[in-house]
Amino acid sequence: MRAAWYEENGGPDVLRVGQLPDPAVGPDTVLIRVEAISIEGGDLLNRQFSPPREVPFVPGYQAAGRVEAIGERVTRFAPGDRVVGFNWNGSHAELFAVLEHHAYAVPDGLDLDLAATVPVAFGTASDCLFEFGRVKPGETVLVQGAAGGVGLAAVQLAAQAGATVIGTASGAERLARIAPYGMHHGIDHRSEDIAARCRETTGGKGADIILDMAGGQSVEALIDAARPRARYAVVGAAAGALPSFGFFPLIRKSLTVFGISFGRDMATPRAHRLIDSLLRRMAEGRLVMPIDRSFALSEVQAAHRHVAEAHPFGRVLMRP
Repeated sequence: MRAAWYEENGGPDVLRVGQLPDPAVGPDTVLIRVEAISIEGGDLLNRQFSPPREVPFVPGYQAAGRVEAIGERVTRFAPGDRVVGFNWNGSHAELFAVLEHHAYAVPDGLDLDLAATVPVAFGTASDCLFEFGRVKPGETVLVQGAAGGVGLAAVQLAAQAGATVIGTASGAERLARIAPYGMHHGIDHRSEDIAARCRETTGGKGADIILDMAGGQSVEALIDAARPRARYAVVGAAAGALPSFGFFPLIRKSLTVFGISFGRDMATPRAHRLIDSLLRRMAEGRLVMPIDRSFALSEVQAAHRHVAEAHPFGRVLMRP
């Protein structure tokens, strides 16, 4: 198979494209002939910081396509079925091997490009808001980094659940693009004071829950934007670094801070029910994910660089 791979950590330039052996099909394997690869933030973080377990190492969490082959114990799928799959690596290739419990059926009428964007982004956003965040109708959700894939998913899910959504992004143009997805108030984090604007839009109360997709240096402003006893979800590091917390600000506001790694739950019956529901909602047009740009697999260096540097709106795809 043709695949992208690397042998050491680093920037996009460590990625290579070439022929590698096809993945083995074990008894519980669903082998996917890939049609659309969704580049996830974790793919970039792993390439930069996580030493490869084996070399050559094929990165990538998520891709959609059609079942090429199945293992002898697989019961839910047959060759030709449309699926989206998850694994901790391996999606940046023509063939993607996942365990059956990490494969999800794509509903009729849902394009595989869109299906490829669903489990990680929408599942992560949903768990932030509901499984851990316990968001209720009428509460205020502040989404830091609302223009990315998880951010746009969170905006839609929170708004559809009856929450008031405040989103941050870089510039009025990007904020205007986010608004139709359900954002009620936008904050330009480059030119506006996040905490002051959040208090202004909430009548001085602050946000009930904060979803931090960006990390970096914004954590103090986000804590200031939170009401007492708010919840703070650490989701990603789009700004290049995870947030660092001092205990006093957390104690002062009695904040609950939690991290999210939805991938650890994706094999569970609960996660399967959630992902099936999210895929159906997208098939029905109730959820959407803009595709910022598509690249060929041979352009993997440019694709990773675009995700890291171009501030994409929504998700970036690759095609084998």
